[in-house]
Amino acid sequence: MNKKTKSTIQEFIDSLSPKELKKYKEERQEFILSELILAAMEKDNISVRNLAKLAGVSPTIVQAMRSGTKKDFTLQSFLKVLKGLGSKGLMVELHGQYIPLDIPLSAKR
Repeated sequence: MNKKTKSTIQEFIDSLSPKELKKYKEERQEFILSELILAAMEKDNISVRNLAKLAGVSPTIVQAMRSGTKKDFTLQSFLKVLKGLGSKGLMVELHGQYIPLDIPLSAKR
């Protein structure tokens, strides 16, 4: 009988209590969001101030999203930053199907 070896991360996740697992998942989502913004900014060689200007938000909001320090920004701010980065839409999974959503044209770019 073959016993499948678990990865280090899977062993870590399996060791978490339900409360710890919930916190881990929330923090992972925040990390992924900040990494997405950082990667897009680096690819386009765009500064915090320039992105804030393109998005129509304050540099403080962009910096907080980028660093992951602000955890409760508005959906409107998030969509403005995405639009400032050149995104035209995003996908939402609902009951196993992906639904494309357009990003409102409120941000400049």
